Amino acid sequence: MMKLLVHGVPDTPAMWDPLVDALQLPPSEIECPALPGFSVPVPDGFDCSKEAYVDWLLSEVERHYKATGPVDLVGHDWGAILVIRAACLKPDMVRSWAVANALPERNYKWHRTARIWQTPLVGEAFMAVSNRRQIASALSQAGLPEVLAWEEARHWNKDMRQAILALYRSARKIADTWAMELDTLPERGMVFWGDDDPFVPVEAAIRFCEEVDIPLHRNADTGHWSIVQRAGRFAKLLHSHWA
Repeated sequence: MMKLLVHGVPDTPAMWDPLVDALQLPPSEIECPALPGFSVPVPDGFDCSKEAYVDWLLSEVERHYKATGPVDLVGHDWGAILVIRAACLKPDMVRSWAVANALPERNYKWHRTARIWQTPLVGEAFMAVSNRRQIASALSQAGLPEVLAWEEARHWNKDMRQAILALYRSARKIADTWAMELDTLPERGMVFWGDDDPFVPVEAAIRFCEEVDIPLHRNADTGHWSIVQRAGRFAKLLHSHWA
C-alpha cells in the first residue's frame, strides 16, 4: 500500500525526513509530494485555493489507487486538513488516514498569523518584510531542528508567499463547510498532537476526536511540529495503525 505524506504551510516535503527515516519503509511504498508553490512551481491556472489543493491531492490519491489500490494518507498542518477533506470525498480510495496538529474543527478560530494572512494589504505587508532568516528562526524556535528549518526556509519565495495568502483567504469560513461535512470520513483514522501547539490548541483535537470517535495520541512538551519532535513514536503508531 502506498503511503502519501502531505506537508503543511509554510513547509516543504523536507519536514518529513525524520519520520521517513524512522519508518524505514522501502522507497517504493512512501511518497512525500510537494504542494504546488511549496518548493515546486505553481501550475498554470492553479489558483492556490483550498479547493485547488484538494483537487491536487485527489489526483495524487487516484494515481496511486489505480496502481496499487487504496492509499494510507498522513498529513500535518494544512496537509492534515487536506487529507481529511480528501478522505471524506473519496473514502473508497483511502485505506487509512492519520493527521497531526491541524483539523477542520467547527469551533476553531484561526491563529493570529493566519488572520494577518487573510487580511488584504496587511497580509501583503507581512509577506513583504518576511525573509528567509526570520522564517528559519521561527521554525527552529517552534521545534524544528536548525538544519531542517533552514532547508525549509530556503524555499521561502514569491510563489510560496502568494500561495499562502490565496490558500488562507479561501479558507476563512472553513468551519462552516468542511468541518460540517465529516459524515463520510473513513473510520480508520488517527490523530497525533503536540500539547503545546501555539497555533491549534489541543482542545480542538479533543473536540474533533470525540465528534468522529477517533483515537487521539497526545504528546507533552511538544508543539506544532510534534511529528518531528516525536518522530520515533509517531512511526511506531503508524506501523500499528497500518497493520
